[in-house]
Amino acid sequence: MSSPIAFDEIFGNGGDQPRAEFAALGAWLEETPDKELDRRQKAAEAAFRQLGITFAVYGDEDSSERIIPFDIVPRIFTGAEWSRLKEGLVQRVEAINHFLADIYGERRILADGVVPQELVLANPQFRGFLAGQKPPHGIFAHICGIDLVRTGPDDFWVLEDNARTPSGVSYMLENREAMLRLCPEIFHRFNVCPVDRYPDQLRDTLRSVAPRGRGSEPVCVLLTPGHFNSAFYEHSFLADSMGIELVEPADLEVDDDIVWMRTIDGRVRVDVIYRRIDDDYIDPLFFRPDSLLGVPGLIAAYLAGNIALVNAPGTGIADDKAIYSYMPEIVKYYSGGEAKLPNVETFRCRETGALQYTLDNLEKLVVKLVDGSGGYGMLVGPTATKAQIEDFRAALKAEPHRYIAQPTLALSTVPTLTEQGIAPRHVDFRPFVLSGADGVHIVPGGLTRVALQEGSLVVNSSQGGGTKDSLILSDTPGQFQSQGPAGQTQRQG
Repeated sequence: MSSPIAFDEIFGNGGDQPRAEFAALGAWLEETPDKELDRRQKAAEAAFRQLGITFAVYGDEDSSERIIPFDIVPRIFTGAEWSRLKEGLVQRVEAINHFLADIYGERRILADGVVPQELVLANPQFRGFLAGQKPPHGIFAHICGIDLVRTGPDDFWVLEDNARTPSGVSYMLENREAMLRLCPEIFHRFNVCPVDRYPDQLRDTLRSVAPRGRGSEPVCVLLTPGHFNSAFYEHSFLADSMGIELVEPADLEVDDDIVWMRTIDGRVRVDVIYRRIDDDYIDPLFFRPDSLLGVPGLIAAYLAGNIALVNAPGTGIADDKAIYSYMPEIVKYYSGGEAKLPNVETFRCRETGALQYTLDNLEKLVVKLVDGSGGYGMLVGPTATKAQIEDFRAALKAEPHRYIAQPTLALSTVPTLTEQGIAPRHVDFRPFVLSGADGVHIVPGGLTRVALQEGSLVVNSSQGGGTKDSLILSDTPGQFQSQGPAGQTQRQG
C-alpha cells in the first residue's frame, strides 16, 4: 500500500515552482550544484564527528556510537506560521502543568470524569507518594518537547508530548552553527530569527525555580547518567553552554535532606538539578533499589522542599500516549477554550470498539505502545510485512491497554539532499518549551527530524532518521542578520 500524496512545504502540492515566500530557497537550490551541497554536508558531518556529537543505539553491535545524519537543505517556517504554533504550544504546555498539579493535588479533572481515574492512578508513571506535594513555584514540566507534524499549508497536529526528559535541543543549536558557517548566503537571503539564546533562557528558567530563600544566584547542576548514555554529548554541551556543573550521581550526596556537590574545594550546596535520568533510576531509596545511577536520599530532599528537580518527578505520566489521547479535553478543561493545536485522531485500544477497529484496519494504521519512545514498539501498517502485522495483532489481543492506534498521516515533505540529488523526504518538528517562575519561553526554532529513507514516515534517529536546521523567519525587516562564517547571529537595531 503506497503512502498518500504529501504536501511539500516548499513546492506545495505537486508543483515544480516554490511557493512565493520561499522563492529565494528555490533559487538557492537551483544555483548551488548538488556536488557543492554534498561537500558542505560532509563538512558539517565531519565537524560533528570531531566535536563528538554522537548518540548511541542500544543493542546495535555494529555501531554503538554514530552521528545523526545532517541535511544541508534547511526547513523554513514563515513568521505567521510560527506565531500560530507558538500560541498553541504555550496553551498546551500550560495545560500539561495544570494537569500535573491537579492529579497530584485536588484531582478535580478525575472527579469531574474528564479523564478516567484508572488511567491516571493505575499508570506506572503516576507517583502516588507525591500526592499533595508541590514542587518549587508549582511547576512540574519545566522543559517540554512537543512533537508536531504537518499535513497541509495550515494543518499542524501534535503527534506526542515529551515532558519527562526531552532531548535533541543540542542538535537544534549545532545545526544552526553549521548552517551559519557553511551556508551563510541563506541568512542574507532570509531574515532568520536566532536560536542561540536557548542556553541562557534554560539557565534563567533553572534559576527561577530554585527553592524560595536561596538567593539570587542559586547553584544549578546538570545530572547525567554518565558518558555511556546515548545523549551524553547533549548533557555536556548544555552544561557547558549554561556555565553550570555537569555532575554524575557519585558527585552528589544528601545530608540531612540537603543536596551537596563534592568539589576539590569542599562541599557546595545544590539548589536546582536539571536531571537527565528517569524517575525509576534517580533514587534507589524510592524507586529501583538496584539502580547505580541514583542519588540516595534525593527524593527525601525534594519532598522536604530543599531542591528543585527539573523536570519534577512524576511528569512522565504526561508522556503516556493514552493520556495524550485526552489532551484536547485536558486543554479545554484548564484553558476554557478549544486546543489551538489539535491531536492526531487516536484510537484507545483499551476500549472495545477502538480495539476492534484497530484489529480490522491494521494495514492502514500506525500502532504505538502507550509508553513507547524512540520509534520502538511501533507498527506502521502501510509499510509493514504480513508477519509484522500478525505479530501486532497477537500483541493487541493479549494486552490491548498497552496500545493506541492512529491513522497514517501524509506527513509533509521538504527538499532533502539524497544520493540521487534533491528529493522530498518526510519530516516532523520538535520545538522546546521552557516554563519557569517568570513565565513560558520558546526560542524561535526547534529540531526538525527527517526520514532519510524514501517513503519512510519514521524520523527517529534510532531508526535511521536525520536532522535539519529549522529557520523561523522574522516579520520585522532587518531585525536579525548573520555575520556569516563567524557563526554568530546578532540583533540589529
